[in-house]
Amino acid sequence: MFKRCLILLLSCLPLAAVADKFADLARTPPMGWNSWNHFGCDIDEDTVREIARAMVESGMKDAGYQYVVIDDCWHGERDANGFIRPDPKRFPSGMKALADYVHGLGLKFGLYSDAGWKTCGGRPGSRGYEFQDAATYARWGVDYLKYDWCNTEGLAARGAYLTMREALWAAGRPIVFSICEWGDNQPWEWAGEIGHLWRTTGDITACWDCEVDHGDWSSWGVLRILDVNAELRAHAGPGRWNDPDMLEVGNGMSENEDRAHFSMWAMMAAPLIAGNDLRRMSEATRAILTNRAVIAVDQDPLGIQGFRHRREGELEIWFKPLADDEWAMAVLNRGDRPQQIRFDWRREAVVDPLSGRRARWPARVFELHDLWRGVKIGTTREPLVAEVPGRDVLMLRLRRLGVRRDG
Repeated sequence: MFKRCLILLLSCLPLAAVADKFADLARTPPMGWNSWNHFGCDIDEDTVREIARAMVESGMKDAGYQYVVIDDCWHGERDANGFIRPDPKRFPSGMKALADYVHGLGLKFGLYSDAGWKTCGGRPGSRGYEFQDAATYARWGVDYLKYDWCNTEGLAARGAYLTMREALWAAGRPIVFSICEWGDNQPWEWAGEIGHLWRTTGDITACWDCEVDHGDWSSWGVLRILDVNAELRAHAGPGRWNDPDMLEVGNGMSENEDRAHFSMWAMMAAPLIAGNDLRRMSEATRAILTNRAVIAVDQDPLGIQGFRHRREGELEIWFKPLADDEWAMAVLNRGDRPQQIRFDWRREAVVDPLSGRRARWPARVFELHDLWRGVKIGTTREPLVAEVPGRDVLMLRLRRLGVRRDG
């Protein structure tokens, strides 16, 4: 406690009060943008300012996106006292000025660091400097920290992330803590008491169903990550989220694939962290990322991760319990060709084994709202019959018929 108070310059809050401040963060999955998927190490302050403006001007801010996060390679060297500095060529104005600019747009600001001596991109990591770095981030106005796991030989994951969590608490500023150790150490078993979200898989790449071999590690396509993350739903909930990695929407997949990718991340209550160039996205990409009906499924206050109900060949039928006795349904076509779905509500018993929610279709009538077309397509009085294009999704919200809702 003495060390924490020194870092806080004798302004140390009671531990319980600090814990409460952090527990109130990320009650729904975080939404924002991260530089890595599109820009990698080629990032600078002008680009970040332009991205932040584009988040506002595109309607993404109004749709719920908040965080502008700079990933790896922003770092310069540490000064003579060990304090980290940004790269003076890429970020000449400094991180405090950049954070102030982002905050001035009504957004929040995030940075990246690493639990090892060096980041994955070879910049200075936070090992041995955790409390110093956390205090620096707080002074700069950081709201979100992504904390990676490169160059961590000899470290225990839980202990390393707990150290940085303690450092963030000591710094006193509420900062969302994103744990990124790729699921190697089963973070879903311990990270809920340390961070707000944790990566469950290796890095995503912009493909439907592939694995890209990088030698000693691989990056994965959408379906492979979906299948891993789907099995971990028991560990997710308000303030603690399975993170199947950032979105690849707008980074080269087809419109169908992007729509299915975004839908399934919403069904899994995943963080929605865009990874494309917001300044130059197509109208189709913008429409996917700002679909408020789909975002509302992701942001539902119950925070229940959806589940795979059953599979019919290339078709998968998913359900997600929502607040107010509503449900989300997704019919995912993993294959290349269109597939027919017929779902008879009167004969299908849908029970969520995690929450205990049971769908009583015959006793209660629900309206079916197509979330991508924005239209009602019937009720549960009649079987659902539809064609789902290849590598695409049909996504519905089921609302009780006759239930009045304000707004």
